[in-house]
Amino acid sequence: MRLKNKRVLSFVHHDFEDLELWYPILRLQEEGASVELAGEKAGEVYKGKYGVPATAQLSFDDVDPANYDALLVPGGWAPDKLRRFPKVIEIVRHMEEHHKPIGQICHAGWVLISAKILKGKKVTSTPGIKDDMENAGAEWHDEAVVVDGHLVSSRRPPDLPPYVKAFADVIAGDYERQ
Repeated sequence: MRLKNKRVLSFVHHDFEDLELWYPILRLQEEGASVELAGEKAGEVYKGKYGVPATAQLSFDDVDPANYDALLVPGGWAPDKLRRFPKVIEIVRHMEEHHKPIGQICHAGWVLISAKILKGKKVTSTPGIKDDMENAGAEWHDEAVVVDGHLVSSRRPPDLPPYVKAFADVIAGDYERQ
């Protein structure tokens, strides 16, 4: 239970990648973390790309990022919607400015691009947005997981085990560079 008393915020919106939301949430909860979902509207049920539902406990506007230890941004098509909310961008920037762990996978990089926090960072993502990541100033690597300080990034669902392990390690302060 090395993440006991850690609070993780996760964004959610329609068409999230089901595994990229639920696998990390369940693993982080197994480690003792509390994970809360924030969406456009509190209480709204969002459907993943494959139909798995997720209910937002909070609206983006209800979130005080100072109350969280880490941020999880799932992929799928949801990131294209998420990045359009000024409060989402504000939350991402807060986490970046306070060097709190940010986990992003697949298309979630779009949210970080819109928050303008990737310049000079080492990252990965789905290869489909590699150019977007590089155009935002990031150094892109084709690896299952890339850790650059408090930023943990991954490519796609088959990479979930090493990605979530690294993300939990960073939250716990246990990450060892390889």
